[in-house]
Amino acid sequence: MEAQTLYERAGLPITTDGALVGVRGLIKHFPVEGSDDVVRAVDGVSFDIISGETLGLVGESGCGKSTVGRCLLRLIEPTAGTVSFSGQDILSLGKKELRLIRREMQIIFQDPYASLNPRMKIGDIVGEPLVIHNIGTKNERLERVAGLLRKVGLDPDYMNRYAHEFSGGQRQRIGVARTLALNPKLIVADEPVSALDVSVQAQVVNLLQELQQEFKLTYLFISHGLAVVEHISTRVAVMYLGRIVEVADAAELYARPLHPYTQALLSAIPVPDPKQKRKRVVLQGDVPTPINPPSGCRFRTRCPIAIKECAQIDPELREISPGHQVACIRVPGWAEAQG
Repeated sequence: MEAQTLYERAGLPITTDGALVGVRGLIKHFPVEGSDDVVRAVDGVSFDIISGETLGLVGESGCGKSTVGRCLLRLIEPTAGTVSFSGQDILSLGKKELRLIRREMQIIFQDPYASLNPRMKIGDIVGEPLVIHNIGTKNERLERVAGLLRKVGLDPDYMNRYAHEFSGGQRQRIGVARTLALNPKLIVADEPVSALDVSVQAQVVNLLQELQQEFKLTYLFISHGLAVVEHISTRVAVMYLGRIVEVADAAELYARPLHPYTQALLSAIPVPDPKQKRKRVVLQGDVPTPINPPSGCRFRTRCPIAIKECAQIDPELREISPGHQVACIRVPGWAEAQG
């Protein structure tokens, strides 16, 4: 069933700005118990996801990547900002309308061992979204589940087994099948291969690409595996301490990174040739606490090219070249670019 029909049945107006997902000024602060302080997990993030693309979201552990993905789906409630999906402001929707629109937005969780109910058979896990949304008869659901298991490379006979009987890669395939049950438009893949062996990672990434082509899916692919992100992404957004510091087409970003943090991240990717060595950019110090981030540019305390103005200016994302945005006052052309 098309999204527009779903929205019309619920009495929701249809608007569009050319992007499937639009995030503006997203903020999520977590209170610190016994204190007035807050953890600024996400602190002013804006981006778009175009229908059919894969937007890679990368950064060090703790930078807020997963929180962005969960706020986008309203699995956790944002502190401020707006999130639109197919033109709808999902943060303003009530429970009934949100339930309807969630058929179009699904998530693949990071840990395939924790995301599957050990008390449920695989057929019930994959078919549960169909039951929740009252889709089809019992036989139709069984046929749908069998078809989904085939799509992800598993035998339909596995429906009567339990999660503990499968390997990590097989479990993640089961999670992917469950995600596809409702024919979503958007899938948030929250580090879907980080818990898997390298050889299995490649299999799952290739599967996600094949399914994207077949089902016309749009991905927000969250990962700290930079090589994986380069392989699967159309565009890449780089996060540091709750902010996005650079966005560009994947090929452009990996060939010409502008932000010093992006340059440091990419310099850590191993070169698959023992005769070649990549020039490493080694950052000094630790990531500052998100409870009390540095003034001005948040990366300045570790930046090899920081100047005194970096402590006063909190740089916004500006387009330096077509499709390439960066938040750094030291990048040539940043001051002249329009925000």
